[in-house]
Amino acid sequence: MDSDKKTLFFAHSLPTTHPVHKGILAMKASLEKKSNGKLEVKIFPDGQLGTEREVLELLQIGSIAMTKVSAASMSNFAPAYQVTSIPYLFRDREHLFNVLEGEVGKDLLESSSAYLLRGLCFYDAGARSFYAKKKSVKTPSDLDGMKIRTMNDEMSVNMVNTLGGSATPMAYGELYTALQQNVVDGAENNIPSFVTSNHYEVCKYYTFDEHTMVPDVVVIGTKFWNTLNEQEQQWLQDAANESVEKQKQYWQETVAENMEVLKEANVEFLYPDKSKFSTKASGVMERMMKDEKMKTVIEKILAQ
Repeated sequence: MDSDKKTLFFAHSLPTTHPVHKGILAMKASLEKKSNGKLEVKIFPDGQLGTEREVLELLQIGSIAMTKVSAASMSNFAPAYQVTSIPYLFRDREHLFNVLEGEVGKDLLESSSAYLLRGLCFYDAGARSFYAKKKSVKTPSDLDGMKIRTMNDEMSVNMVNTLGGSATPMAYGELYTALQQNVVDGAENNIPSFVTSNHYEVCKYYTFDEHTMVPDVVVIGTKFWNTLNEQEQQWLQDAANESVEKQKQYWQETVAENMEVLKEANVEFLYPDKSKFSTKASGVMERMMKDEKMKTVIEKILAQ
């Protein structure tokens, strides 16, 4: 009876308490309902099957079906995604989602198919800001001489170095120990990740400079996608789209809860003059504009 049932293995690196994981659960429920149980999703959270990069490679060879990764990680495979990591490109959350859910976002999701990775939808991953162990970052000059962990992608490294820090790329799973042992002085991420990783136990200074709004991407390997018939593909795409609104809601709720946790843990919040950061980081966008293709996309985004 179950011979036509297909199981989609979905691996990601976040804990089950994370709002992105909750979004994935919503997608799973929706897909299993739409397909009447013909398509089921088995989730492997917490980096059980490897880092973001390793999991993307597993998708490319067809070993697993799906993952959720940062758009920054996607840029190592499909260069068009680099645009999402440009500091201060998005004015606010509304602008970000107008772009992601419009023509630019659609083109981005499709751009990775050439690399055997098909984007299904974007999830909210908030804004990324700096946090540190020994001092608060009030202005870019405070980053001078600080070793800041970044994601392992060119744009993140460029951004931190341009702002004056010393970018130190490393896997997310290694960061807690690296902070404890002073291998790095700080990192940058959104509030839910700062909390679920327990980095707030080590770092007591969080600066809302909000330098980037790098979304998360739900991705399916084209090898697996091509094993689905048209109806199954449609169910999956619809389930992914439906989960987006729920995930955004989970994100907002989680941020509110997390802020309470951080206040209780005596984390010091700083709301700096963002213009000092955006001015210092502007060289990153200027360099990207030298690429004609990228320039066109950036101009489209700024005009929205």
